[in-house]
Amino acid sequence: MKFPFPKIDLHFHLDGSMLPELAWELAKERNLKLPADNLEDFREFIVLTSDCESVYDYLERFEMPTMILQDKDALTRTAYHIIKHVAKQGLVYAEIRFAPQLHTQKGLSQKDSVEAVLEGVRKATSETPTIKIGIILCCMIAPDNINREANFETVSLAKEFYGKGVVGLDLAGPEGFVPMKEYAELFKEYRAAGYPLTIHAGDCDGPASVNEALNFKPTRIGHGHHVYDDPKVVQRVIDENITLEVCITSNIQCKTQPSYKEHPIKKLYDMGVRVTLNTDNMILSNVTLDYEYEKAMSELGFTYNDLIQMNIYAVEASFMPEEDKPKYIEQLKSYLQ
Repeated sequence: MKFPFPKIDLHFHLDGSMLPELAWELAKERNLKLPADNLEDFREFIVLTSDCESVYDYLERFEMPTMILQDKDALTRTAYHIIKHVAKQGLVYAEIRFAPQLHTQKGLSQKDSVEAVLEGVRKATSETPTIKIGIILCCMIAPDNINREANFETVSLAKEFYGKGVVGLDLAGPEGFVPMKEYAELFKEYRAAGYPLTIHAGDCDGPASVNEALNFKPTRIGHGHHVYDDPKVVQRVIDENITLEVCITSNIQCKTQPSYKEHPIKKLYDMGVRVTLNTDNMILSNVTLDYEYEKAMSELGFTYNDLIQMNIYAVEASFMPEEDKPKYIEQLKSYLQ
């Protein structure tokens, strides 16, 4: 294995990482119409969709997995199979996120969907003890904040299931539809009680969205690479010890960065920002962590030791129990060259 050290993925969407074979099987069982007549063409369709016009175009790709993931069995099996899949790639810890409110179209409650995903996690990790998983629940950005009530329900579930497989809360979706400050009320009590928070910002929107998100007191920002466009926001990220969950291939596919070579992640790393490398949507983006590492070294100028350092940042910023972190950090340090 080219990268034999323990790998951590902090930014990993369940619906965007659904294995094509399983998606095909689940859709057939549910008599759902798919954009292909056979599994091979279906696989090809998924790979082709990784080239998008914009982040909004990219988000439309989630319609298919969302259509499939509307019952407990589908959610449980999807979580189970993706965890087994990434364990084989050398991941030792991953935080998988999903939005419970997106899985209520056919009668499930948000709570049902959380329980279904956690069942898949329990089953997979009991069979594969080399990997640990934390689940992050996503609130969603929506036009005119129309899902305000559903978002508050998600926050409530994040507290109810905290320590029972759920490790934190996120705000996801197309930035810019609603001013970030309108979500302040969502997180006020949650953060005051000390629960972990990460927020999507600074991806399809500029550094101002990160600056606003930091007022909610997250410890991490999902994507966040556009902080580079404002030195003051970069300094704030450094001063507040914020970790960025960067997904380089996804950023290029979504056209939020023009190319690997022009991506600012290495510049941010050299400036002292705690950046990490993640897959975002492993299947829809057709990537693995190893692929991201290869691109980071060949196109962005990262060294092998930099990859290990970014994994150490990922452990330190993860929402795993604090007492579990030292063993991962020691293991990673043992691979430094």
